[in-house]
Amino acid sequence: MTTERDEPAGNGATGTAQTFAALPDRTSDDSSAFHRCLAEVSRIPGLKPAPEPADGDSWAWGHAVRRALREAGERGLVLSEASFEALLEAAVQDPNPSYNRSFVEPALNAYGYRRVRAGLLDRLRGGTDAQRAGAARAWYWTVLPLDPDGASAEQPGALELDGATDRAVLVREWNEAALREFVTNEDLDVRRCILPGLPLRASAYPPELHHLVETATALARAHPDDYIRHRVEIQVRT
Repeated sequence: MTTERDEPAGNGATGTAQTFAALPDRTSDDSSAFHRCLAEVSRIPGLKPAPEPADGDSWAWGHAVRRALREAGERGLVLSEASFEALLEAAVQDPNPSYNRSFVEPALNAYGYRRVRAGLLDRLRGGTDAQRAGAARAWYWTVLPLDPDGASAEQPGALELDGATDRAVLVREWNEAALREFVTNEDLDVRRCILPGLPLRASAYPPELHHLVETATALARAHPDDYIRHRVEIQVRT
């Protein structure tokens, strides 16, 4: 079981302590995809990650790459245009819903809210089920405040002004796409990962989607998965 994440700053949390069940581990193990992502991130200029382990241990290598990325960010890492997709896909493929922050945060600082969220939204709408689930896990961290001393983009203008200042950008589009995906996609990982961030109140959606809120709530309450049944009761109270 993975550890339930702390609420990131700026997500509207009230500070009231609540006990959440941990998001379960993924039902399928595709460590090879994450391993390939680590290789791509390792090639970002300015990073000094540990060499790839001879035994192919993605867990240990992942920690080494994340640490190298954090240290490079503290040194004022400048990211190229090509680095965007490497960071975003690593965030999506990271099996840990807390450690993926290490890839989301520098991407936000360098490229802005709009571009990072648009990339995740594209994966939610048109990616594989693994990418859809990973995009939902990564989306969680896109409310983080930008760090002016963090990573920056090589190309001027890459950090869009509207994306840099408006944390609400693309939230409506994401919520609507996530609601549709939760109702129509039967993949367990996709539903588990979407639900914690899914508003289950009609007022969050246009009138033509109100019936899907009722459908999603009923589906979750009757779902055979313990985590989904537990989590929906939290969602309908917030």
